Amino acid sequence: MAGRMVVGSAALAGLVRLASAPDPAGGHRVLPVAPELTGLLPSRGLRRGSTIAVATGQPRHNGGTSLVLALLAEASRAGSWCAVVGVPTFGAGAAAESGIALDRLALVPHPGPEWATVIAALIDGVDVVVTAVPTAVSASVANRLAARARQRGSVLVPYGRWDGADVTLQVVRGAWEGLGQGRGRLRRREVTVSARGRGAAARPKEIKVWLPGDGLTRVIPRSAPAATVSASPGPSRRGVLTLVGPT
Repeated sequence: MAGRMVVGSAALAGLVRLASAPDPAGGHRVLPVAPELTGLLPSRGLRRGSTIAVATGQPRHNGGTSLVLALLAEASRAGSWCAVVGVPTFGAGAAAESGIALDRLALVPHPGPEWATVIAALIDGVDVVVTAVPTAVSASVANRLAARARQRGSVLVPYGRWDGADVTLQVVRGAWEGLGQGRGRLRRREVTVSARGRGAAARPKEIKVWLPGDGLTRVIPRSAPAATVSASPGPSRRGVLTLVGPT
């Protein structure tokens, strides 16, 4: 089953009405994230009404799509609706593999010129709204959408540069595991994720995690030995390439 593809304003309005129905996670002020990511967020989860940006960073270090998937998975499992806007390469298969419930996932690959209107409508009825940030977003539009998320109790997750976010997460370093002497399969990626923000999140933080890891995202202990690179041509434990896409 694929995520719901949203085309046109009528379909979008119908989705918002459906997403506005009672759901198991609707009463919680903080939506859960993977335990390994809680230390990056001041509320140890996705606080309703907050704006949590995922910066894209430099291409060679970029793992933003993997990080977005990891952020959404636990909230989705708990019953939250999620929407991803303006990311045409975001795959439903990768989302399902990461644990996101596809029957509560809306995909809007091409929001068109009325991007801000689409985001505002989704904020009204969807728990977590991920959106690629257009090239030019004025401060007034960004502030208006953040204020709407605060009023509606949605979590806004801009994917790209977004000034004024409560927390900004970014993959700053990354290395693949699995390739040996020119052979083997990419199995997982060790990444360093930084967090910076304002208020309770003003103090910068960094953690190392495997994305996706041995069936889950997990923190890499500081004292862990260097990862062994496997050159085995056998099947990988998880489809990493399909998970992270062209990040």
